[in-house]
Amino acid sequence: MTFPANAPPAPTEPSKERPPSPNRDPDKDTMSTSTTAAPPSMIADMKKMVPGIMLCAVIAVAATFVSEHYGGSQFLYALLIGIAFHFLSDNDKCIPGIEFSAKKLVRFGVALLGARIVASDVSDLGLIGVAALIGAVALTIGFGLLMARILGLPSMLGLLSGGGTGICGISATMAISATLPSTRENERYTLLTAIGVAIFSTVAMVLYPLVVKTVGMSTAEAGLFLGGSIHDVAQVVGAGLIISPEVGDAATLSKMFRVAMLMPVVVILALTFHAERKKTETVGAKPPPILPMFLVVFAALAAANSMGWIPKEAVAISSELSRWCLVISISALGVKTSLEKLAELGWKPIALMSSEAIFVATYMLAIVFISRAIA
Repeated sequence: MTFPANAPPAPTEPSKERPPSPNRDPDKDTMSTSTTAAPPSMIADMKKMVPGIMLCAVIAVAATFVSEHYGGSQFLYALLIGIAFHFLSDNDKCIPGIEFSAKKLVRFGVALLGARIVASDVSDLGLIGVAALIGAVALTIGFGLLMARILGLPSMLGLLSGGGTGICGISATMAISATLPSTRENERYTLLTAIGVAIFSTVAMVLYPLVVKTVGMSTAEAGLFLGGSIHDVAQVVGAGLIISPEVGDAATLSKMFRVAMLMPVVVILALTFHAERKKTETVGAKPPPILPMFLVVFAALAAANSMGWIPKEAVAISSELSRWCLVISISALGVKTSLEKLAELGWKPIALMSSEAIFVATYMLAIVFISRAIA
């Protein structure tokens, strides 16, 4: 069948594509297409993380409930409950969210810790107190590395446990871990250190007030000893309040100076392990910065709070949000860890962390007696 030369063409289906406009740039069309495709991909990635994040958040809420109603360390409960859900660590739906909580959320929580630092508090400690607390941090980390070598343990475990014991417990452990190469061994050492720090910190909260009473320390001496030797902030406050509110305040002040020491220590470690962190990054991924962004935010918040630019209400909100981020991250680490793998490490890590706790307590007790002799 043929059509006449002047016959109209056969009707065709209308095109679904918008006809090009003479004033439109084809390059801009291409760019708009690519930009509209990005958000759905991002949303899809976020949706993949929701089940794992929700799992860790529920564990964190359960741990908080148990801690508030029955006492004990919130972080320790989060670890133990998380370990009970280890069977979900291989679940495809949960893996992205668990990995995000364990590796990314912790950095956000540590960054917010900077809002708790006030530089003016340093003057209240006095020259001896400042020097003693700096020495406690440096010597405990060095002692941890030395003991790890003596016991035949990895230096990374000595670094993590020494930092956690010497600075501020689990928060320091997680911050130091974020600067180390991202390997399964380091994740296991981090969890082991977090468990040990939580246990020994709770034991110290109960026993160290008895030491204060036995030695007959003054309020300032008790605050320096408790704040300089107990691992976690919550246990420091608890131990101080067991004696008196005044001792609680003095111990908290000493402890917060140790928390402030987290910044220089983590900066040094970030610079030290920068090259090794690059080797463990995924091929094609953006290389990690020399100074991680969470450290920059930590320093900026500490500086802003020291200048009085952050309202007290904002500091309280930041501290609470930081605590929840760290509890959720600890829950994720618990979910990722198998008790069988922890058991393979044996008794040596327990000996390592107990010796570190005894070392820093003995050191701070010696400082108390030296300060008495000088006075």
